[in-house]
Amino acid sequence: MINSYTSSDDAEVAIAGACAGADVVRTMYGQWLPRIDKAAGDFATAADVKAEEMILDVIRAARRDDAVLGEEGGHQGAGGAVRQWLVDPLCGTLNYAVGNMAVAVNVSLREGAAAVADPFSGEVFFTDGETAWVRHYGADDALLTPTPASRLVDVNLDPPFPSAPGFRAVDLLAHPEFVERFRPRVVSTTLALAWVAAGKRAAYVTDGGDLSGSVHFAAGIALCRAAGCIVTGIDGAPIGETGSGLVVAADDETHGQLMSMIRSRG
Repeated sequence: MINSYTSSDDAEVAIAGACAGADVVRTMYGQWLPRIDKAAGDFATAADVKAEEMILDVIRAARRDDAVLGEEGGHQGAGGAVRQWLVDPLCGTLNYAVGNMAVAVNVSLREGAAAVADPFSGEVFFTDGETAWVRHYGADDALLTPTPASRLVDVNLDPPFPSAPGFRAVDLLAHPEFVERFRPRVVSTTLALAWVAAGKRAAYVTDGGDLSGSVHFAAGIALCRAAGCIVTGIDGAPIGETGSGLVVAADDETHGQLMSMIRSRG
């Protein structure tokens, strides 16, 4: 397949898809929603499913030859497609189901454009694969500028913990140097990755396997890379090579401090 699309066009497709999903998430918020049980206590709601359907409608209309990997629907499209979109229609389902608005809608073209929409703030964080911006209620797009100034570090404490007992994110919170240098925030949505890219957080840490191709993390990772953040696994190696979680920091100094603490607990 010959790819005749520019990266900026792909960014607009990602934005349109994320916004379509965000509209569903916002509209269905607060309603009683049937749950679809998954493994290990995880579940989806009717909002997850409907949001993914709307996102896929956008992608199919604009990129009919592309494949899609969705959190709810799995792989769709031609098996030999050159391009694949990764879709997490509602990141933070547990929050959403109990009336907490800390959620995100993630749409990412593998190794390309990506968008992360906050359904309730109206912010859409996006990248064409080279530069990252934020769009808010029709205002002019603003460049994302990471900064460690807040000293706030989001830590994902959701299981599983494949790096235990060598490392668990919860152990980092008890590190004396962490208490001295940073202030922890605990989230259960990858919206936190967009916050690092936007300068609202100094860093983000999570355990896990290879997250580079995850529907949950791909869009946030793309944003952070394009914004100039430091992105590695918890072992300090580039993600996708060793499969060991994620450490994203606004700058080299913050990343180095966190890596020192992580290694000292290994």
